[in-house]
Amino acid sequence: MGPWSPPDRPIGRWSPHDPPETEAERRRRRARFLRELAEARELRARVQPRRAKAARLRHAMRMRTFRW
Repeated sequence: MGPWSPPDRPIGRWSPHDPPETEAERRRRRARFLRELAEARELRARVQPRRAKAARLRHAMRMRTFRW
C-alpha cells in the first residue's frame, strides 16, 4: 500500500452503528501512521539538514540529562 492510497474507511466518518474496530485493524492503522511519520521525518531531515541536526543535538542533550 503506497503513501497516497485511500484509507480503509473514510477519515472522520465514524458512526455508532459501525462495527467495532478489531485489534488487527487498529495495529495495521497504527503501523501505517508510524511509517508515514518516519517518512515525513526523513523528508524534513533531507530538506532542512541544519534544523534536523540541531534537533538531533537537542534530543541527545535531553536524553543525556534525563534522570530515571
